[in-house]
Amino acid sequence: MSYENIEVRTEAGKVGIITLNRPKALNALNDALMTELGQALKAFDADDAIGCIILTGSERAFAAGADIAAMAKYSFIDTYKGDYITRNWETIRSIRKPVIGAVAGFALGGGCELAMMCDFIIAPTMPSSASPKSRSA
Repeated sequence: MSYENIEVRTEAGKVGIITLNRPKALNALNDALMTELGQALKAFDADDAIGCIILTGSERAFAAGADIAAMAKYSFIDTYKGDYITRNWETIRSIRKPVIGAVAGFALGGGCELAMMCDFIIAPTMPSSASPKSRSA
């Protein structure tokens, strides 16, 4: 399958690797990326040859959160009723094979949440991660 916002490959025929690929937007999460991510995760999960899945971004940014520029054209109600990017969280949670988050660079907001949904997180150094929700209490 061909994707626009992610790159998909296998290593040694046993490890599925998904790379978020929106470098100009620091891998900001939008509907298209999240749909493709869900499709790729399901495909690897269904492949008996694949033993685990690695989810990664770039050295500069794992994922810089939700794509605010894409969200600007939606009202709150449109975003809420349409489950903008969040409808795919359930897809990620349903994957039965281990998902390893290889996190480098920024993992902000939704990108931090995406990393935390992985079964394991591996980072070369302490990534820059934050969730604005943690400050709103």
